[in-house]
Amino acid sequence: MLRAVIDPPAPAAPEGAASTRLRTRNIVLKIDGKSVLDGVTLDFDPDRLTVIMGPNGAGKSLLLRILHGLLKPTGGEVSWGGGPAGPPRQAMVFQKPVLLRRSVAANIDYVLPKSECRDGEECAGLLARVGLAHKARQAARLLSGGEQQRLALARALATKPEALFLDEPTASLDPPSVLMIEQLVKEIQSTGTKVLFVTHDVAQARRLADDVVFLHRGCVTDHAPAADFFGGACSPVAADFLAGKIVI
Repeated sequence: MLRAVIDPPAPAAPEGAASTRLRTRNIVLKIDGKSVLDGVTLDFDPDRLTVIMGPNGAGKSLLLRILHGLLKPTGGEVSWGGGPAGPPRQAMVFQKPVLLRRSVAANIDYVLPKSECRDGEECAGLLARVGLAHKARQAARLLSGGEQQRLALARALATKPEALFLDEPTASLDPPSVLMIEQLVKEIQSTGTKVLFVTHDVAQARRLADDVVFLHRGCVTDHAPAADFFGGACSPVAADFLAGKIVI
């Protein structure tokens, strides 16, 4: 029997933050008749950087896609703010960057309102923020893997998201690129954007997480503050995962 470690009910969101309070209720996803997510019920604090962890096949990426609206669940619901206002502005960055076959700057201009890309200031500021200002006119396809991911992140930020989803964005990057992406993600969260970050890297989760959701076989076994989760107050299956044991 898996033991779920669940946060106590979160306090009411401050005024202006209600739209980013994300909730799921009994999310089920079936593929070819098999349940790959089963009864996922979660309340996400808008002020915490949430890391979603679990072994391969646990349903992490599928859950993120449902939260972002890319997949429709078989059952259950996703709500934002608990009211009829609908979801906030959202953006998602994938493990493999999806870029336009254009220049670095053109990738940013593509998602900016015309009023903001005429003088180039918004684009230049975003590229400077991710360390790519000097490559603005270069073809995006010629960037390194880490640079491409930073460009994908800058393009996501260009939409001014209230919620940002990241699906293992540093899985194939070198250590300097990983640390740069992590620093950017922390800065984004600190400005009020709700961040949900999927990773299988325990060390990275320790560096980033305010709270942790752990999935196993499509079910939530843990949702706890990072200090509690990594301090030993986690389910047996999560403890095995953190110890480097193969979890199936």
